[in-house]
Amino acid sequence: MKKIFVLTGEPSGDKLASTVIHKLMKDNNDIDYLCVGGTHLNSLGIKSIYDLKEITYIAFTDVLLNIFKIKNKINETVNKIIEFKPDILFSVDSPDFTLRVSKKVKEIDPNIKTIHFIAPKVWAWREGRVKKMKKYLDHILLLFKFEKKYFDKENLLNTFVGHPLLDDENKNNIKIDNIINNNKKYISLFAGSRESEIKIHSPILFKFIEKMNNKENDFNFVFHSTDKHKNLLVKLLKKINITNVEIISDDKIKNVILKKSVFAVVKSGTVSLEVCKQNIPSIIIYKMNIINYYLAKLFLKIKYANMLNIINDKEIIPELIQNDCNADEIFKSVYYFLKKPELIDNQLTNVKSSINDLKSSSSSSEEVSKILLNYLA
Repeated sequence: MKKIFVLTGEPSGDKLASTVIHKLMKDNNDIDYLCVGGTHLNSLGIKSIYDLKEITYIAFTDVLLNIFKIKNKINETVNKIIEFKPDILFSVDSPDFTLRVSKKVKEIDPNIKTIHFIAPKVWAWREGRVKKMKKYLDHILLLFKFEKKYFDKENLLNTFVGHPLLDDENKNNIKIDNIINNNKKYISLFAGSRESEIKIHSPILFKFIEKMNNKENDFNFVFHSTDKHKNLLVKLLKKINITNVEIISDDKIKNVILKKSVFAVVKSGTVSLEVCKQNIPSIIIYKMNIINYYLAKLFLKIKYANMLNIINDKEIIPELIQNDCNADEIFKSVYYFLKKPELIDNQLTNVKSSINDLKSSSSSSEEVSKILLNYLA
């Protein structure tokens, strides 16, 4: 029996990896899996060697504070992979963790094929990383076509596969009549997938909701959460007096509610593509501690945080970053859009064009699964 070890480092990577492995499992039942993953990979019946939250650290300062713990986790992970003896180490995102593991694994056992999904953003900073990556990666898979030139330059085998979040999905007929209030319009809120992001963004979003409620009374607000962080949001919400807020963690229900939303306020990251895919107008927010912010300003070579803005080299989706990420600015932006339908139409037109350029010829999960199968042959 062939073996694949799936290596992720945070919830978003866990979700992306699961779309690929789910496709692989549908067509092949003779592959054994082990992983470092979360709820999505676990739902496929794949055992994780430890809880994903043990290695989910955000930003530079958190890594520094946990450097010895991270090193121990890297070594523990490497040992488990070598013990499992996979044909493929399939690493997904979180390069500061997953690629360190891949490097050590390759040094110990060169026969294990190392395939990394979601190329690090070498076009944003540290382009020189590619020279090092080609020494221990057999294949790197790209979300965006423009990335190819950076890896071709160093002769690192690469393939554009498109983004899994843009894959066509099966229609579901889930009934949520007991959740949806047809008399009110819904605004979806995405505070983040990490605890630190939620603690920073949710108080800002609560104040934004209060401002909207003072202006209008025909909106309901839905926080899109994960099972792991739902209780945290519930706890934070109890501290304030807002009644038109719901917190949803079930993915199917979240998807239905998003489709019915008139607007979304989205933490910068891959989740913004899910919102764009559903043709929902949005703005992007993000705030971090001051040290991380100035480090990012110092090292990053890009003008925008959102990928669609980066690709277009202009702000087609408004970004409220750092000091602009406050309740007043979010309220002004959302309220202005909702009162200007032509602005929403213009954004959605630009988004649709950009999304089409990010899709593969079939689907990302199918393209990646084909590559994995080729290495198992």
